Amino acid sequence: MPINKNVFIKNYLSALNNGDAAIFAGAGLSAPSGCVNWKQLLREIAEELELDIEKESDLVAIAQYYYNKNGCNRTKLNDIIKDAFQTGKQPNVNHNILAKLPIFTYWTTNYDKLIEKALENNGKICDIKTCCANLTTTLKGRNVVVYKMHGDVDHPEDAVLIRDDYESYNQEKAPFINTLSGDLMTKTFLFIGFSFTDPNFYYICAHLRARLKGNMREHYCFLKDVSKTDYKDEDEFKYEKRKLSYFIDDLKRFNIKTVLIQEYSEITEILQSIKRVYNGRTVYLSGAAAEYNPDGKDAYEKFISKLSGRLIYEGYKIVSGYGLGVGSAVISGALSEIYYNQKKSLTDQLILRPFPQGDDAKEMWETYRQDMISYSGISIFLLGNKKESGTIVPSNGMRSEYEISKEQGNFLIPIGRTGYISKELWNELLEERQDDHTFDIYRHDIESLGDDTKTLDEVIEIVIELIKKVK
Repeated sequence: MPINKNVFIKNYLSALNNGDAAIFAGAGLSAPSGCVNWKQLLREIAEELELDIEKESDLVAIAQYYYNKNGCNRTKLNDIIKDAFQTGKQPNVNHNILAKLPIFTYWTTNYDKLIEKALENNGKICDIKTCCANLTTTLKGRNVVVYKMHGDVDHPEDAVLIRDDYESYNQEKAPFINTLSGDLMTKTFLFIGFSFTDPNFYYICAHLRARLKGNMREHYCFLKDVSKTDYKDEDEFKYEKRKLSYFIDDLKRFNIKTVLIQEYSEITEILQSIKRVYNGRTVYLSGAAAEYNPDGKDAYEKFISKLSGRLIYEGYKIVSGYGLGVGSAVISGALSEIYYNQKKSLTDQLILRPFPQGDDAKEMWETYRQDMISYSGISIFLLGNKKESGTIVPSNGMRSEYEISKEQGNFLIPIGRTGYISKELWNELLEERQDDHTFDIYRHDIESLGDDTKTLDEVIEIVIELIKKVK
């Protein structure tokens, strides 16, 4: 039986929170970016061999036959890999969602560079392992490792492709086998776009299962269900359905639980759900101030510091762009709680992204805001003014952050009590949601955040109670 999607999401979120989530990616992950699968990769050489690729299931054998026919010369095979994967293809939505999650370990049989490109686009420092020699080195400052167990497009001559490569893998690539075996014992993998036909993988899992006497760590995979519309013959449909059921049961030998999907788009929906729930524990603090009426600068800085510390205390992570007049207070409150009370790692609790300065840099601010906010699930807005030509005006940057947060589906908390543009946003939110009954559970708290009679300490308590309701 496949595992329920909600159960999978809950369990994988637990792995993310524990820091032991991992990804094993096959060709299916890169397919939406336009990368070929194995059949497409080998179609041309199958035609040269006068074989029908659609009738062949042992694709490794096709590559080996071609190698044999060409006098054991793999130059043409190397060119095929280069031509297929060394192009301007870009990471797809699934790559980008995964890249924003706290996943430290990626394994892949893919030759393309889309995983590492997505990670680097999201500010990750990738330590890429394409050969055994790479396993003995560590990239300074890395926060993600990508193991390319079948090689890389930059070195097609070393790629695992023909049967000879697979047969010698256990000896020549033994360090990869040992490393993957260790990760399978200590991390929770999600297999995405992987067909489980790779002989190396089955060898590793079988030996690991024998050593652990069946006590395998739980892992998960996405598999597409058999659709009746894909078959003209009822008996053929039932046959494939039955075979899939047996395959799902067989994966359980390795404690790999299957999440069965009807359409590939469901993978994106599930990953988005995981990201949304995970990000629900991360708060984006948006604020700017050149003026601090009516409570005064000291009172507001103390308020912001206490709010930041309280968020950390309650187990939330903070993302902030070091806004004018509020950034220092965010840092002091968060650091005080992180270092003196919780004694946790700074990077686990606080993400600071000061805006790049200069006329040219301003063109990047919108993209910069989108990136920062994408790590959060809740956005809090406070104060919101700046000085232009000696006059106090609303912060247009905060309005932009409000719109981005809204577009990305964040839960919006404008603290109207702090005035300025936060008051405007507070009014807009209540007006927009006045007929939305799904908002009723939050309405009283949001309304209270605009009550000018509330003390700033009372506002903090309202905010904390409010975000605890957010699902």
